[in-house]
Amino acid sequence: MIDVVLKKGKEKAVLHKHPWVFSGAIENVKGKPVNGEIIRLLGNKKDFLAYGFYNDQSRVAVRLLEWNEEVMVDEAWFRTKVREAVAGRAHILEDGTTDTCRLIFSESDYLPGLIVDKYADHLAVQVLTSGMQNAMPVIIDELNTLLKPQSIFDKSDATSRSHEGLETTNVLLSGNHPPELVMVKENGISYGINIAEGQKSGFYCDQRYNRQALANYAKGKTMLDCFSYTGGFTLNALKNGAASVTSVDSSALALETLEENIRLNKFDGAEHAAIKSDVNVQLRKFKEDGAKFDIIVLDPPKYAPSRSALDRASRAYKDLNRLGMQLLNSGGLLATFSCSGAMDMETFKQVLAWAALDAGKQVQFIYQFHQPEDHPVRASFPEGEYLKGLLCRVW
Repeated sequence: MIDVVLKKGKEKAVLHKHPWVFSGAIENVKGKPVNGEIIRLLGNKKDFLAYGFYNDQSRVAVRLLEWNEEVMVDEAWFRTKVREAVAGRAHILEDGTTDTCRLIFSESDYLPGLIVDKYADHLAVQVLTSGMQNAMPVIIDELNTLLKPQSIFDKSDATSRSHEGLETTNVLLSGNHPPELVMVKENGISYGINIAEGQKSGFYCDQRYNRQALANYAKGKTMLDCFSYTGGFTLNALKNGAASVTSVDSSALALETLEENIRLNKFDGAEHAAIKSDVNVQLRKFKEDGAKFDIIVLDPPKYAPSRSALDRASRAYKDLNRLGMQLLNSGGLLATFSCSGAMDMETFKQVLAWAALDAGKQVQFIYQFHQPEDHPVRASFPEGEYLKGLLCRVW
């Protein structure tokens, strides 16, 4: 096994079990490891620190896996990690009202670069690191053994794969090709999920509890659901008796699926409008038209993919939330989210304070939204906490 030696003074994060070693922390590499190969990480005094995946094309040159020198990272190691992750989600699916969740969440489940989502009897995977790409035959075999899914579909189409020297892919790995719409349940609501062509792995199960929490406020209210995708917040609000919901998204496919989901749940009689538009453009149009709502949901895509983009992202979040605040009835509710790991909660609150000032509004933070338990945050890897949100009362 090839040794990678750290520079003097760079051991602290590794000793604290953080799973990333940046290229700038490496003193030398004893040999020529192939990208994705498992290496042995040593301190500057040649003491063993951990085993990890190596990749000289990535800024994160080593992704750590195991800190016990006596425990080899072999086929059995990967199978154990998969079994532990799947077992930790079993209770989410027990009562039958939900059959979709995230089974494996990358570094937070000790499998860096691997995401696995369960959609009823189908699995969607995303592989973001070269090391995990090498381990996929074992991973697929173990998932088939444990769950016997009808299909395992590879949705590794993230551009971040290029940082590891990997091409994007969108192919069937195992079983039969999933149907155009896979039918799933979440919180007792039915959804049709387009695994092959949908965003990310097909569905955003990280908002499961947040959708339910917001729906508790929706009875008899008018709601605007921005970046609605296939209607998670929309459907929960309609189920809970919202007077009307307007859904805005730039994807025609997402809105077509949303409309089908409304019919699927027999919400056809509810007052609902779907608008295909850029959200920022549509919010300005609503303002020009004098439209007002009781509840507004703002769940945008990731504006800050890295800390270097945080200032620009903060301005984008501020402008978006200012527009939303201006469209609320007095005392209305703004449910606003950030899925940018670089944006911490305190910074997000400050951005909302600036938005309120610009909008001429007073804001109370009345509830904090979080990612659910199938998106755990590892104590030694706080970067895994990416989703945060606030329910704001706006005056």
